[in-house]
Amino acid sequence: MPRAGIALGSNLGPRLANLQAACECLSRLSRPGAAVLQAAVYQTSPLACPDGSPDFFNTVVEIEYDGSPAELLQQTQTIEMTLGRTRGATRHAPRLIDIDLLYFGDATHASDGLDIPHPRLTQRRFVLQPLADIRPELILPGHSLTIADHLAALQSTEAPPELVHTHW
Repeated sequence: MPRAGIALGSNLGPRLANLQAACECLSRLSRPGAAVLQAAVYQTSPLACPDGSPDFFNTVVEIEYDGSPAELLQQTQTIEMTLGRTRGATRHAPRLIDIDLLYFGDATHASDGLDIPHPRLTQRRFVLQPLADIRPELILPGHSLTIADHLAALQSTEAPPELVHTHW
């Protein structure tokens, strides 16, 4: 059964509680008895968001999932809606919860609305840092570097993330 990496972010409301609720929902999607990996939570500056957007809390979760990437995407979008996410006309607007599928085992997939591995995963410190906490030796399909190597080589204007929470 494939392991799926999922990024979580929140920059509205009770950010830590929003992430915790999303993690609990994702844990219920994992195969019973399978390990659910969850990285520390980091505070990060908004990237490509409207001016004045609040800082994000970000983390990464990895679950074992018995279904297709498209089914998991549908379920993560349902979790977002259940937890109060609304989608407006403003791209990258502040949000209660954002859930992005990063990878799905060694699958590659490209279609409208779903690219696996996530095409910008290795360019985003706010994703690489928490992912390196739980899967530093992971090599994504189509890549030759580990997540730790991608993080070490990252050239980004993003400020280093600030650790805010380590355990649930």
